[in-house]
Amino acid sequence: MLDELVERDGRTLFEMCTRLVTKHGLVLSRQAISQCLAVLESAGLVHSRREGRYKFRDLNTEPLERIVTRWLRPDTPEGAP
Repeated sequence: MLDELVERDGRTLFEMCTRLVTKHGLVLSRQAISQCLAVLESAGLVHSRREGRYKFRDLNTEPLERIVTRWLRPDTPEGAP
């Protein structure tokens, strides 16, 4: 799911379902994909926005960047560049 949002932000649930089936061969229910997106959203990795009746999801890479920086520079004190 994150790979699909990296490729293009602003995907709807329908687009995510279609891409996961056609590109990756993952056959998941809309409910399962929606639940996964909700978990990603609660972790701060995905932001949702509504436009009319559609809900678009955008990727937020900031939490991943902080983790990678912490792992790659373990001797750097918190808050230091």
